[in-house]
Amino acid sequence: MTYTGAAVELPPWRRKHLLGMEGLNREEIRLLLDTAASLREVNRRDIKKVPTLRGKTVINLFFENSTRTRTSFELAGKRMSADVINISASASSVTKGETLLDTVANLQAMNPDVVVIRHPESGAQAFVARHIDASVVNAGDGRHEHPTQALLDLLTIEDHLPQLGYGSLEGITVAICGDVLHSRVARSNAFALRTMGAHVRLVGPPTLMPAYAEEALGARVYHSMAAGLAGADVVMVLRLQRERMSSAYLPSVREYFTFWGLDQARLACAAPHAIVMHPGPINRGVEIASDIADHPQRSVILNQVSNGLAVRMAVLYRLCLGGQGKVT
Repeated sequence: MTYTGAAVELPPWRRKHLLGMEGLNREEIRLLLDTAASLREVNRRDIKKVPTLRGKTVINLFFENSTRTRTSFELAGKRMSADVINISASASSVTKGETLLDTVANLQAMNPDVVVIRHPESGAQAFVARHIDASVVNAGDGRHEHPTQALLDLLTIEDHLPQLGYGSLEGITVAICGDVLHSRVARSNAFALRTMGAHVRLVGPPTLMPAYAEEALGARVYHSMAAGLAGADVVMVLRLQRERMSSAYLPSVREYFTFWGLDQARLACAAPHAIVMHPGPINRGVEIASDIADHPQRSVILNQVSNGLAVRMAVLYRLCLGGQGKVT
């Protein structure tokens, strides 16, 4: 779908919430990706604003720190002329003992259209969705899912399909490497990529790999970087999430990079055309070497950030209007 700058009619969207990639079908994922692609033109204008969501209210409720996700959701709402309210847990009544249910009840009384939530507990957003009339977007819940990250990753891969030698996501091989156990990004990407016909590999040490990975996520598991990256079209490096580790999953950060960090030698195992991705924030010298993260041909990490804005605009548009309105 190509956006030309004129009003564009888009097919309807029928879900009230976006809680995860699990359960979305290929057509629904395709619709969100096409919507995001159509909205990128707005972000290239001199005046980066459209009236599409004028009169709509978006509340960003973040119980965990975030830079890219929170900023892009805020900017996405504002560029579509929505009223955007940002609430962080540290500045909310949660610090005074207010429960999540009471927080939701108070938000409900304000009659928002969309509530975007990041929460450290898996399933928190599904709980909120059962107790509020607004649409709920999962901006990351514990170890569970991060659907908009998966969508921006798919959009970024599609941008580079000519370089990869494919016409679609069907048949590409994506190696997701590192701390799979604690990664909601890995789960959402595995669900989305499988649905779109890609081959998914999960690569990492046994201590950081879920026991159910092959059965639940439909991906092949590798405990060797060389084997897991062999011939891969996309290498997606995960952040080592030490804040979620309650016990010793690895001897040291230095040893982790020695055996599992992405450097030139390990990247050479992938296909010559392979691109490198990372959801951020990057821990240089821990998960990935700086010369790989900054590589002008192989790294698409900043492309992911740019696409994140378009994807979150698309999600807000779909949830607020269902796609019945016009993007102008």
